[in-house]
Amino acid sequence: MELGVNRERCIGAGMCVLTAPGVFDQDAEDGRVVPLDLTPPPELGPVVREAVQVCPSGAITIVSGD
Repeated sequence: MELGVNRERCIGAGMCVLTAPGVFDQDAEDGRVVPLDLTPPPELGPVVREAVQVCPSGAITIVSGD
């Protein structure tokens, strides 16, 4: 799985961090998403897919390898 992250679109809600803290973090300055791993391991697939779904701004996408 490969992720796409659009920091400009991010509104800093933090749902991704709450859902998949090993994959996402938030910038201390502006609160926007910071990807920790754009190619998370397969075992994190379910939580990553959930994080994509709960992102209110649609800033996180699955680019390949659903």
